[in-house]
Amino acid sequence: MAALLRYQAALLLRSQRWLPPVLLYGVFVAVGARSGDPVLDSLGYTAAALLPTAAWLVLVCAHQEPAAARNCAAAATSPLRVHLAALSVAAGCAALLGCAGTLLVVLISAPTGADHQVAVSVAPAGIAGLLAALVCVLTGTAAGALLTRPVLYSRGWSILATVLASILLLVTRGSPARAAVHGLVSGSQTGTVHTPVLPLVGALVAAAGATTAAALTARRR
Repeated sequence: MAALLRYQAALLLRSQRWLPPVLLYGVFVAVGARSGDPVLDSLGYTAAALLPTAAWLVLVCAHQEPAAARNCAAAATSPLRVHLAALSVAAGCAALLGCAGTLLVVLISAPTGADHQVAVSVAPAGIAGLLAALVCVLTGTAAGALLTRPVLYSRGWSILATVLASILLLVTRGSPARAAVHGLVSGSQTGTVHTPVLPLVGALVAAAGATTAAALTARRR
């Protein structure tokens, strides 16, 4: 797996296909997290932007490898491991973006609630923001894994389905990403930090199930 992870990461870096989702995330952060804004609101906005970013990175990693190269790697190891490596690299890249975005938001945001009257502790807010970012990364990874190769081979249908799924997962009740983001934004109204523990558990279960299902499908196909 270590060699496969290095291989997939090298493919991603050299292809430069990571630029569009990274730039998209940078635009979201630049627009939604301005200096002096309430820290919890900015953390919620920054975390929400990670869901479509992670799903996009999964699409990139799933389609970046030529079919011949993928068949060779699958023959040398297994299709399951090759696909798991691609999904892991995508999730890892999105997680690194989330850490950088969260750190930036904590540094430039005001440690207050939405009314700028109630103080908010920076350390708990940063931890809650990191966990919310991880929830959105895992949720986006789960959505991307189920909506791209080998489940959906058509890149056009994958893109359309991923965009719709990203929107729904951010607004639908029961979604771990919505719960984590809503906890930060609602906590900003009172200056209370809500650590998204339950959404994190739900996102972990969803990501594990989705990646396992996609990897098993890759082995069969």
